[in-house]
Amino acid sequence: MNDSQTDNVAVPGLGRVGRASLQQRVYEELTKSLIHGAFAAGQVLRMQAVADTLGVSIMPVREALGRLVTEGALEVMPNRSTRVPLITEARLDDLSRARCLIEGELVRLAAVQINAETVDLLRQQTQACEEAFVRLDAEHATETSVLNNDFHFTIYRAAGSEVLLPIVRSLWMQSGPFVRASAIIYGRNPSLTAVHHHWALIAALEARDAEAAVAALHADITQSFDLIRADMKRAQDD
Repeated sequence: MNDSQTDNVAVPGLGRVGRASLQQRVYEELTKSLIHGAFAAGQVLRMQAVADTLGVSIMPVREALGRLVTEGALEVMPNRSTRVPLITEARLDDLSRARCLIEGELVRLAAVQINAETVDLLRQQTQACEEAFVRLDAEHATETSVLNNDFHFTIYRAAGSEVLLPIVRSLWMQSGPFVRASAIIYGRNPSLTAVHHHWALIAALEARDAEAAVAALHADITQSFDLIRADMKRAQDD
């Protein structure tokens, strides 16, 4: 298959967008797909294929990809193509550290002001996530990622920080390949689930115990990253 043919192949994980605010809508669609782990590490995003999938011209796609490169969610290859960054141990450590630091502060803030209605919503989201883990496989890997994102950002919005929230969103964009990789590992190991950390986090928030809430969050983040580390080590040893 030549390059012109591969350029016309639809990009999984993307839906068509309308014409209103085209540049922003393309960026938001790509961002959503990155956050939800729709793209694999190392996946090349060809502009023409993305444009065809979204039903737009090349220009807004080029601008959106460039913006995502600037934000660290994508990277430019020597041949000028754009790809999702590879998973490396150094990147694992860096993202894990940054997420625990920033998201931990948001959880600390949320513990002070979260209300009963939000706690009830978190329970519903965790129940849905728990059910999704039961049917988790490669085909449904994105489902758990979407539900997990909904859960975490319900907490982060409750923190009320307009400064920290976009920083976390950027970290989640960069974490997309890791979200996908961990979902695949969970799918291969039905006995594993991260949902118990969600329940612990809810209990701590309801009790307004900020330290316990932060500890539960850190356990939630590091479990998935540790699973990827272990999987990488097994692959190297084979």
